Amino acid sequence: MSAPQRLGPSSENTRSAVFDMIRSSGSVSRIELAEMSGLTATSITRIIKSLIEQRLVVETGFGDPTGGKRRSILEINPHALFSVGVSLDEARLTYVITDLGGSVVGHRSSEGVGAVTPAIVTERMADELLAFFADQKVAIADIVGVGIAGAGLDLGAGATGVSSTSTEWESFPVDAALGARLGLPVVRDNDAACAALGQFWAGRMSATEDFATLYMSAGFGLGIMHGGSVIRGASSNVGEVGHMVIDVHGPQCWCGAHGCLEIIAGPRAIVARAMRSSSVAATLGISGDDGHLNQDFQAIARAAMAGDAECLALIDVSVQAVATVVLSLTNLLDLGRLYLAGPGFEEAGPLYVAAIEDTVSRLARTRMIHRLEVGLADSGLDAAAVGAASLALQYVLTPHSRPVARPSNLM
Repeated sequence: MSAPQRLGPSSENTRSAVFDMIRSSGSVSRIELAEMSGLTATSITRIIKSLIEQRLVVETGFGDPTGGKRRSILEINPHALFSVGVSLDEARLTYVITDLGGSVVGHRSSEGVGAVTPAIVTERMADELLAFFADQKVAIADIVGVGIAGAGLDLGAGATGVSSTSTEWESFPVDAALGARLGLPVVRDNDAACAALGQFWAGRMSATEDFATLYMSAGFGLGIMHGGSVIRGASSNVGEVGHMVIDVHGPQCWCGAHGCLEIIAGPRAIVARAMRSSSVAATLGISGDDGHLNQDFQAIARAAMAGDAECLALIDVSVQAVATVVLSLTNLLDLGRLYLAGPGFEEAGPLYVAAIEDTVSRLARTRMIHRLEVGLADSGLDAAAVGAASLALQYVLTPHSRPVARPSNLM
């Protein structure tokens, strides 16, 4: 049993922290909760009574006999309420509905944001979500809230210049606009942070388990979980690993620096190199257009996984650069666990995992102390959408772990 987690005086925070302990434990007794939290048995009984009355927690049976009264076992009630996640991408919008355990119970995708203005796309999102709820027979009254994940989004509107493709979305208050249409709490965050939070919630991970999630779509982002919360930084922009410089004499990045990871190893850079080879472009049928970036990159990755030497060489540029950056992150953050998430890892994820494990095991400063566990995120391509749904769950059900910013419509 871990040391008691002494809780603060706020009744709301205490209640949410106890709920989070039940979530991460899977199943637990009242006595175990008292030991874990440092609260009295009376306090735990009062909190559990409240959670059961709200259908958030259920008693599922009894533990093994220990000579006295058998302990009743508590679990979250996954089917009591639902949460919604939206992943914004140029090529595709992904919608998911999850239960309280983070399991996906509904999935839908539609045309991406493209070059359409955020206000128009948000209206379409609202219409598509309402139709989605109706198709899934999920009442709005049973939805906790909506989370939105996207490149460059922070916890509130106002940030600019942190994404090469999402400038309008960065400054547009999509959370307020969508919340007004749906009448639901809405919160936004960047896709890497959402992917990390989704892994934490859906994986039933404890707040004591720190890890990071590397997300690749058009660029790169890093979500870092510590103490059950995403590390934010001064402007909620922690994790911009796409702009870690790996070659000071490299090409100039759109951010102004030279030799950033994104400009050398991102999907756009790999596709551009492939387009300089007429044989690769013709064989794979790639266009090089930004509107087909994900499809083109996946075609190259599939060919690499199938053994095509030229495509393998192209992907290896990205693989080795990512492994080098993860080595630096491991030395900087003393990482023990890393998940790879996002569409960029859809086809060639195993190549990245193998290269990272090899590089870190040979060169990390802490290699003689512990290894870095590397794996693909459980939620795969929907990692950001599932994480966005988890973000809404965290805001509403575990307020003790909220960042400072608050979602629109949340009372």
